[in-house]
Amino acid sequence: MSHPLVSIIVPTYDRTEFLKLTIESIINQTYKNIEIIVVDDGTPHDRNLLLCQTFEKVKYIKIENSGGPAKPRNTGINLAKGKYIAFIDDDDLWLPHKIETQVNILEQNPEFGLIHGCCEIINENGTLQAQIAGRPGSIDVKHGNVSMKMTGNWTLMTPSVLLNKTIVDKVGLFNEKMPSAGEDAEYWIRCSFFTKFYYVDEPLVQYRVHNDNISTEAKGYADLSLFLKKVLTKFNSEKIIDNIQYNILLNNLCAMQIKMIKKFSYKSVLNLFELNPFWIFKWRNLKLLTFILIKR
Repeated sequence: MSHPLVSIIVPTYDRTEFLKLTIESIINQTYKNIEIIVVDDGTPHDRNLLLCQTFEKVKYIKIENSGGPAKPRNTGINLAKGKYIAFIDDDDLWLPHKIETQVNILEQNPEFGLIHGCCEIINENGTLQAQIAGRPGSIDVKHGNVSMKMTGNWTLMTPSVLLNKTIVDKVGLFNEKMPSAGEDAEYWIRCSFFTKFYYVDEPLVQYRVHNDNISTEAKGYADLSLFLKKVLTKFNSEKIIDNIQYNILLNNLCAMQIKMIKKFSYKSVLNLFELNPFWIFKWRNLKLLTFILIKR
């Protein structure tokens, strides 16, 4: 079995204590042919730099604050030299065999350009919460050609992903114009139109849930459907998807927006008319809307 270089990109901002644990979980990987690129999004002190200098394999870059992980990830991608790229945020942890397991699978299954899985949930103190995030009811939902299953329905757990660099060359970079919530979902959906996904039903990641999670900034998700519509429109114009596929996926986005209507009532309604001015005349949408509004 070959051992290609894996580039690991860690966006960080002012979480030195968590970052130390994250880097240690990378250093402790059983797979050793790695490069670690820590991209600091403008932390207003030098503690992250001093920490990274204690690890021989860590390359530390500091950029001007961008307010989210998209630019740091893109900075890391542009510096990456590996055949494969992995992302992990500065508060998450990898189990020791994460990279080895995923590299072996992708090397044996070259028709798959991306591998992902579910995550164990830990709290701020690192205590397991007896919860698994990202596990589907049926493995087939998240495995194989998922482009028509994914949009508007689910996304990947970003720290679980290992991605072939050739897919990045086709898809491009993360969208830095998006809010700092949903930019990863938009990126993985773009990837789904260029490669098959390999789903491993084994938690290889510990995903930390705490008050400072960017994902808690739920308001950033209110406009996600509009950014995804731009993706569909672009892919339709480029003949990556046909008109029938476009309309199916657009309907999925309307359903996704309807599910947000209790949380972002005014904004969601406006977005629905921007997605499709005739959304309200579709029976599926009215049925879902009624269910959402009466659900307690």
